[in-house]
Amino acid sequence: MTATVQAYVHRATIASTRFEFRVRPESKQRIEHAANLVHESASDFVRAAAERRADEVLREHDAVTIVPADYFDQLIAALDEPPRASPALARAAARARRSVRR
Repeated sequence: MTATVQAYVHRATIASTRFEFRVRPESKQRIEHAANLVHESASDFVRAAAERRADEVLREHDAVTIVPADYFDQLIAALDEPPRASPALARAAARARRSVRR
């Protein structure tokens, strides 16, 4: 069995819970028309679209970088520190003053 067929069989065997919602008549017509174009029932079309969107939202949510609790406290403390002289930056500034003509 291909992965697509396995996924379909898996969904079909566990789809036992109802999910109901209301839509505007013009939305229902668009959904039914689109479902007909791909030879699916409106229910299958809407369920698949909702599942894809849920997967997308969950992937985005899981992709959020988690930082340690004290990270922002350390960041603010570092930003509050007075700037330290950087020898490399001082040399670069001196080179820029010599080479840039105004």
